[in-house]
Amino acid sequence: MFTEFRLAEGVRLFVRRTTQFKTVTFSLRFRQPMTAAGASARAVLANILEDSNETHPSRAALRSALENMYGTLYYTDVGKRGDYHYVSFNAECVNDKLLEEEGVVDWTVRLLADSVFRPNMQDGNFKPQIFEREKQTVLERLSSLYDDKTRFAQQRLMQLMRPDSPESIRATGDEEHVGALAGQDVLDAYKRMISEDEVDIYVAGDVDPEAFSEEIRSAFNFEGRIPAVSPQAATERRGKTGRVYERQAMKQGKLHIGFSTPVLFGTEDFPKMQLTNGIFGGFPHSKLFMNVREKESLAYYAASSYLSRYGLITVSSGVDPEQAEKAAALIDEQLEAMKAGEISDLELDQTKAMLANQLREALDSARGQIEIFDQYKDLPGGFSPEAWIAKWEPVTKEDIQKMAGTIEKELVYLLSGKEESDDADA
Repeated sequence: MFTEFRLAEGVRLFVRRTTQFKTVTFSLRFRQPMTAAGASARAVLANILEDSNETHPSRAALRSALENMYGTLYYTDVGKRGDYHYVSFNAECVNDKLLEEEGVVDWTVRLLADSVFRPNMQDGNFKPQIFEREKQTVLERLSSLYDDKTRFAQQRLMQLMRPDSPESIRATGDEEHVGALAGQDVLDAYKRMISEDEVDIYVAGDVDPEAFSEEIRSAFNFEGRIPAVSPQAATERRGKTGRVYERQAMKQGKLHIGFSTPVLFGTEDFPKMQLTNGIFGGFPHSKLFMNVREKESLAYYAASSYLSRYGLITVSSGVDPEQAEKAAALIDEQLEAMKAGEISDLELDQTKAMLANQLREALDSARGQIEIFDQYKDLPGGFSPEAWIAKWEPVTKEDIQKMAGTIEKELVYLLSGKEESDDADA
């Protein structure tokens, strides 16, 4: 799918030559082990590096240059996957082959290199006004979690189940660490990112991989680095079990349930567990949707997610608080039915088709191709979409039953409204 080039120790380039798109899409991804302090500093750093650089020393100057280059897109982002935190630099430009003049692709490569290696500095540090503004932006983003009760409930579930672990750390860090940041902290995070992070560079478009690899190698002259390995072990991350009920000023209840499984990303049974989650609550034809929501009307929505890097399956549902116990019991019944082998041919066939369509649809964009390949590329034996779809085809109902048998409930979390007698401002 992508051609790989080793630019230095710990630095890889992946190029996909395709005439599918009229654009060339880039993504540079810096990876290091996840910590709350590191994620907080890197979230502010990503915003600063999106704002401007030495060549374009203001937000307005950078945006004007992008517009003049046929509306080239440029943005940064942060994310997490497993035990690792990512800072990404992303760009998309029109392919020179479609223009009378050349140079847009080369300009975009230089823009990315300037953004990575030549940030907008003053007296050896990031400009104070930019640092303070972007720090405040991240704080506002973090505080917005409290307004989205579904996201808040999911975050609380993870904090309770896996406290102080990558599972419960947000990619944007937390308010305590971000609030305490000084400019020097973010500068230190930048220096560590450039010199220590593992780096993956992606390019998708109608470009010659061999020729383009030399341009990328010249523009991004990274020194080699030994990728850091997260020292934490999954067995050390257990938190609360049983039930936790909390209250906030709200009407609809949020019922979130956490399950664990030993089946992890990249293991032999991983494709089977993807199907198992799909049948349990991953799609509109799933048991949770059809029975908890549609048949019994005990939830406004009900779905499950398989967090394969952590060996977790989580269920999220919106319920009337007085119906929460019934809804939780019915959710348990769906899993028990699967453990008993109550899986229809239709459920299995639909789930295989939905997973395959989901994967193929993601490949309709260059960004989707990069995201899918980045997610799956380190699987044993490599990755191609059709080969992965073929792994789902032979899975049987007996396989699903066996996978369901590995799923164990850990925690039920209910977030609901305050009692009428409670102080509404409490």
